[in-house]
Amino acid sequence: MPVINFKYDELYKQLGKTLDNDELINILPMISSDVENYTDEEVKVEFFPNRPDYYSLEGIVRSLKGYLEIETGMPKYDVIKTENTMTVDEELENIRPYVATCMVKNVEITEEELVNIMEFQEHLHWVIGRDRKKVAIGIHDLDKVEAPFYYKAGNPKQDKFIPLDSTEELTLDEILEEHDKGKKYSKLLEDKEFYPLIVDAKGNIMSMPPIINSDLTKLTTQTKNLFIDVTGTDINAVTNALNIIASNMAEHEGAKIETMVVKYPYNDDIEYPQFDPQVIDVHTSLASEYIGIDLTAEKIVKTLEKTRFDAQIIDEETVRVTVPRYRIDILHEVDIIENIALGYGFNDLPAELPEFSTIANPDPKREFDKILEQVMIGLGFTEIKSLMLTSEEQHYTKLGHEIEPRRVTVAQPITQDRTMIRQSLVNSLLEFLQDNKHEELPQKIFEIGDVAYLDDDAEVKMRTVKKMAGAQISSNANLTTIKSYMESVVSNLGFKMILEDYDDSVFIMGRSAKFTVEAFDEKTPFTLEGYFGEVNPQVLTNFDLEYPTILFEITFIEK
Repeated sequence: MPVINFKYDELYKQLGKTLDNDELINILPMISSDVENYTDEEVKVEFFPNRPDYYSLEGIVRSLKGYLEIETGMPKYDVIKTENTMTVDEELENIRPYVATCMVKNVEITEEELVNIMEFQEHLHWVIGRDRKKVAIGIHDLDKVEAPFYYKAGNPKQDKFIPLDSTEELTLDEILEEHDKGKKYSKLLEDKEFYPLIVDAKGNIMSMPPIINSDLTKLTTQTKNLFIDVTGTDINAVTNALNIIASNMAEHEGAKIETMVVKYPYNDDIEYPQFDPQVIDVHTSLASEYIGIDLTAEKIVKTLEKTRFDAQIIDEETVRVTVPRYRIDILHEVDIIENIALGYGFNDLPAELPEFSTIANPDPKREFDKILEQVMIGLGFTEIKSLMLTSEEQHYTKLGHEIEPRRVTVAQPITQDRTMIRQSLVNSLLEFLQDNKHEELPQKIFEIGDVAYLDDDAEVKMRTVKKMAGAQISSNANLTTIKSYMESVVSNLGFKMILEDYDDSVFIMGRSAKFTVEAFDEKTPFTLEGYFGEVNPQVLTNFDLEYPTILFEITFIEK
């Protein structure tokens, strides 16, 4: 989950009130955060991915003002309508079709605030933008450019500008080939005839989304007025991201938001930001039932105002709630009820023992895992446990495999290394060895765990499969050793191993094999298959491993 660092002094300055540091540490969990660490000067706080409005200090302060009743109710922002426009080229419809933009003026930017803005932008890139694929954000110095603005289809070989962190003017193709950001995100513009550009009235290139901004409009401590652009492939995600950024930046004292109309050739014109609130009715009886206390409509209104909503009593059973647009986590009445509990105060809710108890029984699947564990421990292996989430780079690229298009991906990944659900346990073992390469050799580890595959016939369009994998790193690890381990495992499970040739980029060519099995007892309720071998030196290099490594993986198949 995204982690936000801030200094006490920065927070108290924006809050307009100084708290005892210990008091603040106790309050932060009450606004749905997890305090990871703190010192005498700063705090490190983790927030859930459903609250991207917390990913900058301004959002945290806004919530604290409500909790402490410094300011209550839905925030009101000074929004000024303008005639400024952003005109979109027709060629972008099938490249990166949507853009949302606005201006925020009279913003004070210190060195600390400059760092906070950059971190805020990158957190949103991950949580909403899926590493810029779905949404990319640019924040510029407005005073360096002139309206009107254009979202145009750029010529990769002819259009050129000086990108951030560069002193040389480069063509768009050169940026993708030579600039660090270009090389990292070039796949997002792969095979495109044109590349998106944001340009001002004088033809100055401000940004090449989703790759890099221009050096011309970079933010400094002298910047007072911001131009914000958000581009992407999903118009709702683009709109949500702009609303969050604009509202958080508008929390600065004296800041004013100015609108921009985006003119599409393939869509209706849209004025941004879109601050029209969402309205949801919440019912006192349901809130009382879910929270476990008797609530009146008046009490609900007060608690919701503390959590920065507006609320109006319709009758004693119904309260109409007005939800600000930066609260993209509010989807249903139950989300409002959660905020009622938060405004009431979790520590003030009565504690009760449950009225029922249960008696646990062993999970049959876990009983089978125990058998596998006993076999592997008997062979001198140590069990590890890793996360099911991994990344395409670790799971495919470092193993020399092409990225599998049919994989289970995370819709809104929180970090770059947790973007998909694994289909194999192999990379987890190699990552573990990489993290422990300073330990003595030999190291022998194994893991039993589930992997996931897309399955159109399954009710949830996904199925899980149990696998077991093991690895040994040592100076004398070789094919004979791993083959003997496999023969022992397979025979202990009641099978005879049948070997076949197997070539895979994970292994040294000619030093690996795959196998199927024959059961000694036809009534065995499962079968298995797998592979083993000596790991390719290039794969070892990819994982920073320096000694020979052998590994295996077994897939268990229910009959």
